[in-house]
Amino acid sequence: MNAQQRIRGVLSTVVTPFNADYTPDAGRFVRHCRWLVSQNVGLACFGNTSEANSLSVDERIALLDALLEDGIDPGRMMPGTGLCSLSDSVRLTDHAVRTGCAGVLMLPPFYYKGVSDEGLFRYYSEVVQRVGEARLRIYLYHIPPVAQVGITLTLIERLRKAYPQNVAGIKDSSGDWRHTQTILDRFAEEGFDVFPASETFLLAALRNGGAGCISAIANLNPAAMHQLYCHWQAGNADDQQDALNRLRNTVSRQALIPAIKAALAHYLGERSWATVRPPLVELTAEQRAKLLSDLAGVDFTMPDLPRSSG
Repeated sequence: MNAQQRIRGVLSTVVTPFNADYTPDAGRFVRHCRWLVSQNVGLACFGNTSEANSLSVDERIALLDALLEDGIDPGRMMPGTGLCSLSDSVRLTDHAVRTGCAGVLMLPPFYYKGVSDEGLFRYYSEVVQRVGEARLRIYLYHIPPVAQVGITLTLIERLRKAYPQNVAGIKDSSGDWRHTQTILDRFAEEGFDVFPASETFLLAALRNGGAGCISAIANLNPAAMHQLYCHWQAGNADDQQDALNRLRNTVSRQALIPAIKAALAHYLGERSWATVRPPLVELTAEQRAKLLSDLAGVDFTMPDLPRSSG
């Protein structure tokens, strides 16, 4: 795999805007993604922060097509395509590859617990073979706190051996730096791209051969993350990392997805951004006030946001 075929840097797990009837709002979605790209981050649409498992296959495809129709470069995209249904995963993955996306982020099938590495290998193998495209780049999605089905080092090694051109990297959402470090130590020098799922580990990852990070907070703070990615060897890199950590800690005092959406609603002046799809619920008025107070306390602002013309 050459460098031109790799997606690196900071990617945002893009939040999905909904209308009052809980249908996805493609216009606001495109506008937000266009702004994120303008801030030099990539688009990891349809991940956990995107409420992806509350979206149908058709809804994901329609939102992805809306981005492409708007002219956003698919080379900046790593959409989530891993579902419990093998056929749905194949359909989404095939669509992403054929429309030119740089890669796909694939959860393991997560409903059945205690599944073996053999079962997971067969799942990923079937996707690779059924899609049948040399351009396919799979980024494994390790998020055991949510999925309760993890991606082991042994499985990574076996998939890399069987499909070295197709299995390109991993998003490690374990929240455990020691685990991320282990993956980096074992695979990074082979050209396997390791993305921690929090910008909290961005600097440490870059110092150890990581590819960047895939972050929920990048919906709010993309430029600062990109700045650290570009200047991680600068003398003030640790200070930059500390600033990123302060913002994450501030937002994470509330439920993360509703908090990010509440912040966007406030800074954009668009109340509809706060809507989440059930079973999630929005922040209460008290929680929202506390979030905005805390954000003001760390001098956080979001200048130059793209606002609706309607």
